[in-house]
Amino acid sequence: MKNVLPYLLSGISVGGQYALIAIGYTMVYGILRLINFAHGDVFMVAGILMVYISASGMPIWLAIPLTLLISVLIGFTIERVAYKPLRTAPRMSVMISAIGVSYLLQNLVLYVTGGLNKVYPTIPFISDSVTLTIFGATMTTKMVTVITPFLTIILVVALVWLINHTKIGMAMRAVSKDFETSQLMGIKINSVISTTFIIGSFLAAVGSMLYFTNYPSVIQTSGSMPGLKAFVAAVFGGIGSIPGAVIGAFIIGICENIIKGLDLILIKSGLTKKMMGLTTFSDAFTFALLIVILVVKPTGLFGEKMTDKV
Repeated sequence: MKNVLPYLLSGISVGGQYALIAIGYTMVYGILRLINFAHGDVFMVAGILMVYISASGMPIWLAIPLTLLISVLIGFTIERVAYKPLRTAPRMSVMISAIGVSYLLQNLVLYVTGGLNKVYPTIPFISDSVTLTIFGATMTTKMVTVITPFLTIILVVALVWLINHTKIGMAMRAVSKDFETSQLMGIKINSVISTTFIIGSFLAAVGSMLYFTNYPSVIQTSGSMPGLKAFVAAVFGGIGSIPGAVIGAFIIGICENIIKGLDLILIKSGLTKKMMGLTTFSDAFTFALLIVILVVKPTGLFGEKMTDKV
């Protein structure tokens, strides 16, 4: 247990961070049937914003809400500028627009940073070290590892409550079921879609603070791999299902980190005496899992089978 515990806790933490990104993917897809490929880059831009805002001398307690606010505005602007004009266009056109926005954000950050790694600022409390003793195993880790799963669950519960018990949540559910009919019934489609992007961008910004506290190097491509893994988590859980995306993210995070530490776990357990290079396959596992899920259960763990009337 003492050999597995550090990787298990790290996996739960990273899974929570993936979950906050995956929710944005699954919500947008649920309403627009669009894979927002720029979502991972919004996550990255939130990290860059935090670097520059904190470097300006602004107190961290002001830098955090300002970063969240600007990230939300970026998500809102992307929807209004890149997606809204293509509302009646073929779905492929919107997808190409999403890819274009992704590269635009990456190149803007490349221009601003010059391609240099930026060190994420230290956030008090969540960056502090803490010693844990669980089932007799003791380990030292950052507070963010402990906080992330609880914060993720709190945010997901709040989001599910909003969707199930508020007027805007009812509108979101209606639009996700039938876009055209909802519009005919008087639901303000544009407001619902904008709210979806705002929520997704907010959660991605929160996820970036947690993620970059653990992995403090930020460059223009820092959102690509977490974004792809969050997308896989959304597909794994059943894209369009918020609980499914969260569960899928936790599973991927745990498996990925256990694979990363599998060499050391086997050596410490006495099962092998040499490194086998299994860490190399940690990222490959995520995408291999996607292939298996698409073959075995294309709708994901909690996805509903969709039927089109003709």
